[in-house]
Amino acid sequence: MRKEETAMECIEDKHGVKRYLIQIVVNGDDRALLVRANTLLVNVLRERLDLTGTKKGCELGNCGSCTVLLDGKPVDSCLVLAVEADGHEITTIEGVAQSDELDRLQDSFVRNAAIQCGYCTPGMILSAKALLKRNPDPTEREVRSAIAGNLCRCTGYVNIVKAVLAAAKNPEREVGGAA
Repeated sequence: MRKEETAMECIEDKHGVKRYLIQIVVNGDDRALLVRANTLLVNVLRERLDLTGTKKGCELGNCGSCTVLLDGKPVDSCLVLAVEADGHEITTIEGVAQSDELDRLQDSFVRNAAIQCGYCTPGMILSAKALLKRNPDPTEREVRSAIAGNLCRCTGYVNIVKAVLAAAKNPEREVGGAA
């Protein structure tokens, strides 16, 4: 849905507060929203679109809990202004499974006990999903590098890495096309 470089539509209320019309594709659905210039993408996803799988953690870009895919690349949505996402495609954890069935990466996290409290899981899965899209057969070092921006306080990463490597070696199940 990439828009050509054009001036963003702006509406100013009686108090002088400006709101900008953004158009984004979230999990395959076209969305048009009015947002303030300082509105963060994480807040749009959670508060306006009710996609609460995107977690708020440190709100500084250090923990990766808010990771989403922006045009297929992992980003910390707490560091992206909603106006910067205008014209782009966003995938959240809610958009990973393409049917009622988990995709192979999600299933692998469950089968390999890579989920404990679950707070970091959406960001971990989206970071791993981007890796597997560009490199379907990563090494352990490549997996660890891909998830390095996602902090987990529960698992110690061993089972997370094992789950990503297991998903890579299980090609009969598609890693959903949303990435």
